[in-house]
Amino acid sequence: MAILKIARMGNPVLMRPAEPVADPTSPEIKRLVADMIDTMVDADGRGLAATQVHVPQRVVVFRPPPDDPTTSDGRTVPVLALVNPEVTFLTDETEEGWEGCLSVPGMRGVVPRVTKLRYRGVTPEGQAIDKTVSGFHARVVQHEVDHLDGVLYPMRMKDLSLLVFESEFDKLMAAASDELPAPSKVAD
Repeated sequence: MAILKIARMGNPVLMRPAEPVADPTSPEIKRLVADMIDTMVDADGRGLAATQVHVPQRVVVFRPPPDDPTTSDGRTVPVLALVNPEVTFLTDETEEGWEGCLSVPGMRGVVPRVTKLRYRGVTPEGQAIDKTVSGFHARVVQHEVDHLDGVLYPMRMKDLSLLVFESEFDKLMAAASDELPAPSKVAD
């Protein structure tokens, strides 16, 4: 497979909605997904959207959190590839958390996200996926699907004073450990 070039904030491909995929099981989509997984792993990311690798199609890959109840049996958490994902929020409750992004390298920011949602889509093998998730899993899904809608996490932030360089992040957390949201990393 191949390591693909990751688009960075400001690139037009990241600023517009992605197109639906007509055939989620096509060889082209399977090849794209394999390359996206290799790219995500190489970049030490949690997830990756096709738009981030300059492909304006509705495809995401991500590694569900290991503490997800459906994968807590000690197995290595597999990467999930989802084509044409749809998200339905199941609550109005939000929680702030730190996020990072492979398209916004070297930065982290505090982003409010809905705490519980349902996502649906199809795998490249044609398997329908329909899951209800909460917490960090829900955060990862929202982050990746936002990419498909032309949204980067800084656009969701309420307080840009909490957009920091990763080199300053540990110092910030040590100085204000009781005042800021607990660190969680969403790096796609």
